[in-house]
Parts: sequence; structure tokens; C-alpha cells
Amino acid sequence: MSINIQQQLFFEPISGHAFNADLTQLVVSDSSQNTKILKKDASGKYKEHKTLMQHIERVTSVDWAPKSNRIVTCGGDRNAYVWTYDEKSDEWKPGLVLLRINRAATYVRWSPKEDRFAVGSGARLLSVCYFDPENNWWISKHIKKPIRSTILCVDWHPNNYLLAVGSCDFKCRVFASALKELQDQPETSDWMPKLSKFGTLLAEFDSNSGWVHGVQFSLSGGLLGWVAHDCSVNVVNAANQAKVYTILTNILPYMSLLWLSDSSFVVAGHSNYPDVYNVDPSGQVKYGAKLDVKKSASTDDNLSARARFQKLDYQGTDEAGTQLDTIHLNAVTELRAVSRAPDNTVTAFSSTGKDGKLVIWDIKALCKSIASLKI
Repeated sequence: MSINIQQQLFFEPISGHAFNADLTQLVVSDSSQNTKILKKDASGKYKEHKTLMQHIERVTSVDWAPKSNRIVTCGGDRNAYVWTYDEKSDEWKPGLVLLRINRAATYVRWSPKEDRFAVGSGARLLSVCYFDPENNWWISKHIKKPIRSTILCVDWHPNNYLLAVGSCDFKCRVFASALKELQDQPETSDWMPKLSKFGTLLAEFDSNSGWVHGVQFSLSGGLLGWVAHDCSVNVVNAANQAKVYTILTNILPYMSLLWLSDSSFVVAGHSNYPDVYNVDPSGQVKYGAKLDVKKSASTDDNLSARARFQKLDYQGTDEAGTQLDTIHLNAVTELRAVSRAPDNTVTAFSSTGKDGKLVIWDIKALCKSIASLKI
């Protein structure tokens, strides 16, 4: 596999994307009220296959549960829908979700067991949704205090019963989320020393003076990492929550974080390219490497007539102008794991951004081309 595979999906910003289990399909929110499902063709390119039309405002986030093959979407219309594929009609059917919020839904993620999902919103609360078979709909329980602003990101602990939440009040928090309605039986851990009821605040970390854009537990769940709008990268170990390791970078803010292994993670954002950071067992963070390979320069003299007209259509000019040397031409909005090794470490990941582009990065190929890269 090459270092990266690129495809221009749209010319509109992409707010979220997710793959199905075998990577043959991709669900994308293209900053409109419709959600697109793309299918891989014989050439390996993703082509538009289905359109999910239920939201009446912009879709803000999507997620695809690979085992149960269900899609969840949320949007600015304060609604979320669970989409289930019907083989007979070859259509995706929407399921009702009772979010009970009065502001836009901003972020959604399935739990590891795919029996519930969490929805962040501008209503200063987190909705944890589970299925009610008696009424054939998804109902929600709210976590409110002490959240004081819009939730921008959410992540589930690998044990299925803890939630990390990042919000605009400059805080990253960890909550207990076990549901008695589903007969959950969580176990104690460093994050939850004693069994706690739903909505209990287990940990709270200050993010200096920046909105928390991305948060994620490590593969084992022992570390928590988050990135904020103050250009910081933060990691804390559950065994020593009093010590938060922070790096204040000198580049534009990161928007998304993805753990590749228990000792490294990748981040990306307004600088248009992904960076890798390494973490030791205590949680101390160290910069690793920039993953984007500089493109070779090209001149307009070599453009064919067809290529020149394509450039006119895409950029509005056939002049060289300012040339970015990054693959993404605008901010990266989301990172996703594409494939994993038997030990659950990430072997390939994807990035989408405001340039409407999808890029798949191969870790093994990157390690061969970048000498300083350690995963």
C-alpha cells in the first residue's frame, strides 16, 4: 500500500465520516441536511450510493456501528436518527431518537458494544441513548451538571461504561454512564475507584483557555488524551490524575485526536496535516513526527488543456497562485481508524477536512519513509 490514498469526495466541507465493517461503504456528512453513503467501486474509489434524508438542518456528526451495521446521525435540527438497513427494500430506514434537547446536536458516537450511543449538544448536556423495544424507539438519559457550555466531542471508554466529554467551557470531564435500564454491571478501575451511579463526575481537567475539540481514551483505557483551541495537546494517566502532561504547540489548533497504540497518537486540525505524538507509560507526551510528505513542485507549463480547464473550474483561475505543500488544502476535521492489527493497534487511519477530501494513511508505509516516526 502507498503512503496515502486520496480522493476528492465533495467540494463542500466534510463534518464527519465513518466506514462500515469491511470498508466497502462510507457514510459522510457534507455540511448539508442530507447524509451520503458512498460505495467503493472496482477502481477502489468511493462513489455516491445512497442519500439519507430526514434532517431539516445541517448534519453535524455521523457514526457507523460495524458489528450491528447501524448508522447514527445528528444535526442542527436538535434530532438524531438511527438508520437500519432493510435488505428487502434495499433502503435505510430511520429510527426515532428522543433526545429531549433545545439546542443543536453537535457530536455522536456509538459505544464499543453498540448497545447505546452518546450525543453532545449545545444544550449543555450529554444524551446517552438506548433502545426501548416496547415502544420501538431510542430514549435518552441526560448528564447535565457540571457542564456549562456546548459539548464538542465525546468518547467511550473501552469498558462501555465511562464517557469522556470535551466542551466549550475549557474542561475535559469523565463521567460514569452505566445504565440500570440495561442491567449494566461495571467494574471498578482507576477512573472509577468505587461503583458510581449514572452521571457521576469522576474526573475534571482544565484545558487552560481553549475549547476542547477532540478527546479519546487510549486503547487500554488507562490514558486520556485531548486537544484544545489554545493549541495544546494534553494527556493524563488514570493512575495519577493530579498530573496532566501538556504541550503548548506553536502551530494552529488541532481538531481531532486518534490513538494508534498505547504509546502514540495522531492529531490533526487547522494546520491541514497530521502529527504523531509519543507517550511514555506515565503519560508524558513528546512530539514524534509530521506525517504529511511534501509534494513535488509542478508548473503550469506542463498542464494539458483539459487539466487547465479543470483547474479553472476548481480554483477559479489557471494561474499558480499560492500553493500549499500539504495534501489537505484546508483544516482537517476528523480522524478515524481504518484498519487494526490483532493487538488492536491502528495500521491505517483516515482523515477528512473542510476541503472535501478523504485521505487514508498507511502506518507501515509511513514508518518506512519517515525515519523519526515511532508508533
